[in-house]
Amino acid sequence: MKNREINIRDPFVLVYNDKYYMYGTRADNFGQKTGGFDVYIGTDLENWSEPKAVFNSEKHGMNTWVNWAPEVHFYNGAFYLLATFTKSNGLRGTYILKSDTPDGEFVPHSDGAVTPWEWECLDGTLHFEKGKIYCVFCHEHTQILDGTVCYVELSSDLTRAVTEPTELFAASSFLKCEATEKAHCITDGPFLYRKKDGKLLMIWSTCDDGYKQCVAQSDNGSVCGKWSHLPTLFDDDGGHGMIFKDLKGNLKLTLHCPNISLQERPVFFDIAETENSLEILK
Repeated sequence: MKNREINIRDPFVLVYNDKYYMYGTRADNFGQKTGGFDVYIGTDLENWSEPKAVFNSEKHGMNTWVNWAPEVHFYNGAFYLLATFTKSNGLRGTYILKSDTPDGEFVPHSDGAVTPWEWECLDGTLHFEKGKIYCVFCHEHTQILDGTVCYVELSSDLTRAVTEPTELFAASSFLKCEATEKAHCITDGPFLYRKKDGKLLMIWSTCDDGYKQCVAQSDNGSVCGKWSHLPTLFDDDGGHGMIFKDLKGNLKLTLHCPNISLQERPVFFDIAETENSLEILK
């Protein structure tokens, strides 16, 4: 399959054993009651296998509503998949699944959602820093109007949060607007990237005059620092991206574009570090 033939949102690429494993949200009905997640396997970021199911949410009683934003990390000899599902209280949260192989089958691992039970959350991502493991996630605008990016520290076995959530920033701090019942401020898709100079960046997405890929920077190189906003990385109706190095060591950004139901496709860009941020290479 070619990228243009793959209809997913929120693409995430794991590079493992000289292959690319691409996961994403099944885009049908914006990932609602889609029954789980697939992986596409390739070696050149253009030609992919047919989708292989890696998690059956119906089988595990987790297909109650959303199946969103899978991302996979190799940690302590196993593969861990973070994704958003609807909890039994009707609110969304980030769960962690586990498999012995990158192409599944994944099974539930965490003790329910690792994000707060009473919060509406999505798009949890893992961040490793100084021997600690954090889940960085979004507190949804659907619940608080002005969406935020937050973190919790996780247990070393990735089964539960061991701290209360800490807010990093709100969408309005970038959009320079006031959230109202009729005009929410949105955060989604955080992903952290450490530059060669040690600076810690976060790419994340929002909507105002279109869907876009934003960048923020910590003032002290830690997820616990104070975050400020940098110029937008991509503003052509695409977002929920992540950063990885390809098999040749080149830095890549992938995101879905356009942000239109059933037209979403994974796209890839060469990117480079600049003194203060990141840039897409033309």
